[in-house]
Amino acid sequence: MMHTLVWIVLATLAGGVFSVLAAALFSFVAPARVVNLLISFAIGALLGAAFLEILPHAFDSGMDPRILTGTLLAGILAFFVLEKLVLWRHCHTEDCEVHADGDHAHGAHAARTDAHDHGRSGMMILIGDSFHNFVDGVLIAAAFMQSTGLGIVTASAVIAHEIPQEVGDFLILLHSGYSKARAFALNLLSSLAMVVGAIGAYFALQAMQQWITTLLALAAASMIYVAVADLIPGLHKRPELRATAQQVALIGLGVFMIWLVGELVTEAPAH
Repeated sequence: MMHTLVWIVLATLAGGVFSVLAAALFSFVAPARVVNLLISFAIGALLGAAFLEILPHAFDSGMDPRILTGTLLAGILAFFVLEKLVLWRHCHTEDCEVHADGDHAHGAHAARTDAHDHGRSGMMILIGDSFHNFVDGVLIAAAFMQSTGLGIVTASAVIAHEIPQEVGDFLILLHSGYSKARAFALNLLSSLAMVVGAIGAYFALQAMQQWITTLLALAAASMIYVAVADLIPGLHKRPELRATAQQVALIGLGVFMIWLVGELVTEAPAH
């Protein structure tokens, strides 16, 4: 099992650090159009990981299919309620439209609408992102404890959607008055919550193996919810045919890349 722990630590470190580095790079040099392309790719990666890898592994566990799909449904509803609570905390008026600017990740990005609250907006982003990273770490650990191959696919999907999310977080921190160096350092510190969540889950799940399948269902629920509720609506802001064709192609590429990663790691030993 120590081999699995090494994989978990490396994957979460790579996921957290790489996504923050990439976000900083894109924030400084890449045009917004490139970030929008990443969002389409991330949607495909999330949906591909959920439907082609995570859910099939969960069904193979032997759990009653109705319990499994019920857990998936409950997870989607729970993420909806959680996001609502976060959005309620950020909004000061009933007509607050937190996704009006097409931001592309969890409800923590609602803080953009409260940019006049400067430090508070930035702090809320960091708190929300740390919690999100912690949960991602738990889900990555559960996937690796099922099999190394599933862990790699899950980590790949997490990284794919972390990059555009971190770009949004980074820009909000800058808009809230943080210097570039401080915004980068705080984002990097927040990303380490993924490692903490993963290591904690690894040791907890060793004594509760029966929870791994449930966590896989929740991981799939998280990915489906983020893709469908948070990312896809932003794509509808560009309904023209050329943009739609580009989005569909990139979503397809994201699905294909996850399928390809899954094929490449199918020979990895299970743990």
